[in-house]
Amino acid sequence: MALPMFIPPCVCTPTGQYHFPSPDLPLRIQIEGPLTAIEKLLPHVEWKLPDFNDLFPQPAGPELAKLTYKAIYGRDASPDIPGDLLVQNEHLGWVLDKRPERVINYYGVTFDHLVPADDTDPEVLQINISEVEDDIGVFANKYLLFSVDPDEFIGKKVLATPRCCQVRKGTTDRKRVNGLTNVRQRGWKMDDVFPAKKKTESNLNSA
Repeated sequence: MALPMFIPPCVCTPTGQYHFPSPDLPLRIQIEGPLTAIEKLLPHVEWKLPDFNDLFPQPAGPELAKLTYKAIYGRDASPDIPGDLLVQNEHLGWVLDKRPERVINYYGVTFDHLVPADDTDPEVLQINISEVEDDIGVFANKYLLFSVDPDEFIGKKVLATPRCCQVRKGTTDRKRVNGLTNVRQRGWKMDDVFPAKKKTESNLNSA
């Protein structure tokens, strides 16, 4: 059975500017987290990892975007509103093991809400999903700005937290998310987007 996504109220004063944004605000949203937590949200979604070079996005991408959109805006995206929800990028965190096929342990999707087609640097909302069950909330309580009671989440709901309520400040979120999106969607070169250091996408997502 799928668990619901839960985005808690903002704990910051003043509240985070994009924690629950105005529905009229153009915004690029990236949500990512451990695969174990995402599978709790989307237990029946099939992964197409052997064919990932020829497939974008993964079937989980649009579904995770839809869940996130509803958790943020309180409604489903409307097909009658151009650009209400448009998947732009995804991140697959690979794990090397002894299996004949590669597997991932981390996944993220980036989608736009009302972002103009010619905007290469829109405002960004970064959301991270926490896997509370595996470590009984230890990681979440270390890296979030509020206390997490595992009993409120295990088997009941999946915690997703905007950057404003995390210990990490996210000063590079906008550059990273928009840069990687422009690499995929506009064919920009990684060295031009991130000229200081040559980084892989995995490194950029962990910076």
